[in-house]
Amino acid sequence: MEHISTDEHSLGEVIDISSGKELQDVIAAFNTMSVYLRHSKDHLEENVQERTRELQTALDNVKTQRGMLPICASCKKIRNDDGYWSQIEVYVRDHSEAEFSHGLCPDCATKLYVKYFPEKE
Repeated sequence: MEHISTDEHSLGEVIDISSGKELQDVIAAFNTMSVYLRHSKDHLEENVQERTRELQTALDNVKTQRGMLPICASCKKIRNDDGYWSQIEVYVRDHSEAEFSHGLCPDCATKLYVKYFPEKE
């Protein structure tokens, strides 16, 4: 029992049941535990390998932008790899998990809606 319980490679082995009811019960319980632990260990290793594959696939699919982005100095559209120009919001959305909401910064609001934002003296 000690050999099986302390040696990982012996896990799953069983002991021949000897005479004596109490000893038979202990050995039977130990054998059940040994087989169960071997099965659990093997199953756990399979799960780790599967999760590792899933994480690697997810990592391979992560959209990451690196390098220089060709952007229009006037309208701020970005040229994609196919040579087409798209709004910066569309490009960022397609190359990341970001979503946009729109509003106006104070400078633009003042320029666009002059009557609502009179100049300060």
